[in-house]
Amino acid sequence: MVNTDALPRIDDAALIRASLERPDEFAIVFDRHADEIHDYAARRLHREQADDVTAETFLIAFRKRHRYDQTRSDARPWLYGIAANLIAGHRRSEVRRLKAMARAPRETTVDEEERSAERASAEAMRPALALALAKLSAQQRELLLMIAWADLSYEEAAEAMNIPVGTVRSRLHRIRAKLRDHLETPK
Repeated sequence: MVNTDALPRIDDAALIRASLERPDEFAIVFDRHADEIHDYAARRLHREQADDVTAETFLIAFRKRHRYDQTRSDARPWLYGIAANLIAGHRRSEVRRLKAMARAPRETTVDEEERSAERASAEAMRPALALALAKLSAQQRELLLMIAWADLSYEEAAEAMNIPVGTVRSRLHRIRAKLRDHLETPK
C-alpha cells in the first residue's frame, strides 16, 4: 500500500493542465474545492440554489479549463470568481432575503439568561447587519463576504473579482465604514 501522505501534492494548475488530455483529472480539483464553494454559496443563497451554483461553477470551470491561467497553482480564486458571477444572478432574491432577515423577529426559544452576553449581542445585531448588507451593492457584498465567509486573502479576492489588490483594500475600507455608519446610526 502506498502512503499518499508522503507523496507531493499536485497543484491545481498541473491537474487542470492534465485534464485537457485526461478529463478525469479534473475530478481531483472538484474533490478539493467543491465543499468550500458549496459552503460559500449556501451562506449566500438557499441550499437548493447553492447546490445549483456549485454544480454550475464546476461545469463552467471544466468547460473553460483550457483558458485557466497556468501560473496560478491554486484554483480557489478562479472558482470563487465563477461562483460569484453565478451568485450575482441571484442577487435580487438575496437582497429580498436580507431585508426579510432584518424584519424577522428575534428568536426567543432559548432563555435569555442562559445566553452569553456576546451571543445575545450578536443575535441582537443580526437584523441590523442583514439590513446593512442588503444596502450594499452586489459587488460590495460579494467582496466583503469573500473575505469574511470564504476567508480569502486580499490577493485571492482580487484575483476572484479580477481587480487590483489595492482596489480590494480601498473598497473594503469604504465598505466597513459604510457598515459601521449604518450599524451605529440609531433607527
